[in-house]
Amino acid sequence: MFEANFPFVIFIVVYVFQVLFSTWLEGINLKHLQRYGNRIPEFFEGFIDAARLSDMNTYTRSKTRLEMAETFFTEAVLLVLILSGFITSLENDFSRWQLPFAIAGPLFFLLPAAILYVVALPFSFCRSFVIEKKYGFHRSSPRMWILDQIKSGIISIVIFSFLLILILWLMHIAPAMWWFWGFLAVSTVQILLALLYPVLIAPLFNKFEPLQDLELAETIRTLMDQNGIRVKNILQMDAGKRSSHTNAYFTGFGRTKQIVLFDTLIESHPREEILAVLAHEAGHYQRRHIIKQIAIFEIFMFTGFYLTYHLMNWPALYAAFGFQSMLPYAGLFIVGIFWQKAGFFLQPFYMAVSRHFERQADAFATGFLQTAVPLITALKRMAKDNLSNLAPHPLYVWFHYSHPPLVRRITLLEETERDITAQQEKTGKDRTLKP
Repeated sequence: MFEANFPFVIFIVVYVFQVLFSTWLEGINLKHLQRYGNRIPEFFEGFIDAARLSDMNTYTRSKTRLEMAETFFTEAVLLVLILSGFITSLENDFSRWQLPFAIAGPLFFLLPAAILYVVALPFSFCRSFVIEKKYGFHRSSPRMWILDQIKSGIISIVIFSFLLILILWLMHIAPAMWWFWGFLAVSTVQILLALLYPVLIAPLFNKFEPLQDLELAETIRTLMDQNGIRVKNILQMDAGKRSSHTNAYFTGFGRTKQIVLFDTLIESHPREEILAVLAHEAGHYQRRHIIKQIAIFEIFMFTGFYLTYHLMNWPALYAAFGFQSMLPYAGLFIVGIFWQKAGFFLQPFYMAVSRHFERQADAFATGFLQTAVPLITALKRMAKDNLSNLAPHPLYVWFHYSHPPLVRRITLLEETERDITAQQEKTGKDRTLKP
């Protein structure tokens, strides 16, 4: 029996408002694209034509509409599971069966998650085999897609269940300080996963092998050495067997640190553009952006654990949703959903920091290479190949863009290029790519 008390009202208001606001945000982004996205930006003239721009806009609209439908539908199902008494009946059944917390806790989370997964599965299939395939991105077979779903599901269940059981155990043995020890435990597991991902998890999905272009590999290693970055491996990944999207990234820490290039990136970009992309990544390393982002995340997580501890000691929270007792996993479930919705409104802060870091990495890359041209052309090519949205709404950028919008980003790089050119003309230096 629900009790329309203060925590219940706050939960429902935040939940519904976040879903409606997020949907509205997607909608105004589409309207902004329709109004301003039909003209080729100045920097892209001669690089894309009207037909390609039309494909870029249509692709964005198709993806967004599907995501809006998926979000609205799955969020409605989750709210129904909560308000219909489904989770309350689970708590009653587990208590009646006297299940140990190591079984009851994970099941209490995983059963609703399984329902939501089944609900979202048709949307995922449509995204891959209808939209992505229509625009030439999706290359995976149905068998591979199913195997990916199974493998990623098993990995997620194992990691989540381990963390949840660990937190529930800490609640049992240290009820007054579990939030602190839980924070330390989750942080430790995150670091371990970052270390183990490139050697244990990623190979379950893709084949990684040394970069076959030995000259490019040597140039990359020189570039990294000049920036004080010791990399264990420079690898290429068979991303093309699933998608034609392009990318490159650093992964791992310490001895497991390695550079991974998508084979699609190697195929579609000339060498100087690949080097520019990696110089940008080197900029993140040099500016210690990863450490700073981890520090910011840890502060938020520490605060979240502390507030969760106090909320879970609030009897009115359990009474609001009809729970007969203050079982830790029931309280954690409700508070977790609340933080997920409330945390959405903290995204502008995190995204603003991320965009600032991206601008710094761009500035580092152009300064190191003494030219912004290869990075500019790489970004243009990625936008063209990946059918990026060239006219996002500013408010949408505020909430969702970890990188500056492409037009703004290229504008800044063009300004940097003019400054570099003026400085080189003044000093009489040659424009040479350092690596």
